[in-house]
Amino acid sequence: MAKVRLGTRGSPLALKQAEQAAAALRAREPDLDVEIVAIRTTGDRIRDRRLADIGGKGLFAKEIEAALAEGRIDAAVHSVKDLETVLPEGFVLAAMLEREDPRDGLAGGARSLAELPRGARIGTASLRRQAQMLARRPDLVPALIRGNVGTRLERVRAGEFDATFLAMAGLARLGMAERAAPLAPEDMLPAAGQGAVGIECRAGDGALRERLAAIDHGPTSCCVTAERALLAALDGSCRTPIAAHARLQDGELVLRGRLLTPDGVEMREVCRSGPAGEAAAIGLEAGEALRADAPPGALDG
Repeated sequence: MAKVRLGTRGSPLALKQAEQAAAALRAREPDLDVEIVAIRTTGDRIRDRRLADIGGKGLFAKEIEAALAEGRIDAAVHSVKDLETVLPEGFVLAAMLEREDPRDGLAGGARSLAELPRGARIGTASLRRQAQMLARRPDLVPALIRGNVGTRLERVRAGEFDATFLAMAGLARLGMAERAAPLAPEDMLPAAGQGAVGIECRAGDGALRERLAAIDHGPTSCCVTAERALLAALDGSCRTPIAAHARLQDGELVLRGRLLTPDGVEMREVCRSGPAGEAAAIGLEAGEALRADAPPGALDG
């Protein structure tokens, strides 16, 4: 019997995503033996600092990718927004599951940024979210919060923060979508890849790549390809407030991008569209346009 070992972070959300990947594989091959291997990452262990200060969002992937390189797992399941823009040599993003709601949500009672009381303390570890929040509401006070979904919701409930941001996709996968109000993209454009689950494997593993390609959701892969190309053009990291979201509309791909200074004072936006088959080129063009018009300090990270 064929077997596939899927590596993932050990958080409830990460395990749920890995289970969805396993279910997709089993749906195509009922006799396939799929094992989920939980791996604790540096990003999970260090929770009192921003990722930007301890090595970047790749800290959620490096131990998993090490296990992949050493052959302890066959593939890795990731939240695409947590992946570095350029994968390590020898690895490929072989499939993406159908995307969930890509929007950010506001947890804490208010239904929008406009409803938050003046001077409210908002928990976030994301410079993208912080910058967009301050662009709309410079009176709000950002404060560092990290941890899994349950931890962050509990800290808001306990009164440590007036509200926090959470990805609607993660809440939906955990059956908790009612715990936050989705924010309009005009107020909070999502991160590149937000809501998408990607499966990474070794580039040379042809049989597994073929197996994973069979569960790839084409529209999601197309949109995320454009978003990640925009990010690559800006050499974007979690030190840079960059947002990007693509959608398919009447057979065309429409991509919106946003670049801000961390304080939200300066913001640049771009919108590009074109054939879905040119997703990477559209993303690259949009990213280059933002780079050419970048406000001072926006790309210094």
